[in-house]
Amino acid sequence: MIKPLADRVLIKMIEAEETTKSGIILASNAKEKPQIAEVLAVGPGGNVEGKQIEMNIKVGDKIIVSKYSGTEIKYEGTDYIIVKQSDVLAIVE
Repeated sequence: MIKPLADRVLIKMIEAEETTKSGIILASNAKEKPQIAEVLAVGPGGNVEGKQIEMNIKVGDKIIVSKYSGTEIKYEGTDYIIVKQSDVLAIVE
């Protein structure tokens, strides 16, 4: 199990749709990199670089992240990304 520290959030990107709403199948190189992810684990926040950080994101949230933010890792055959809470742009409701 991966447990993020400080203001870090462990996420897994949600796969991009293979087809458009009208039924057109997209080639893999035509798909935009997905920006919506699911939150799998959240660090405790606290004092980070002299600032008190309160975590506003919780496990299970669907979020939008900056396109090229975070550190990509592979753990037990699955791809994850660890981002700072400040890299999260929005929560999808």
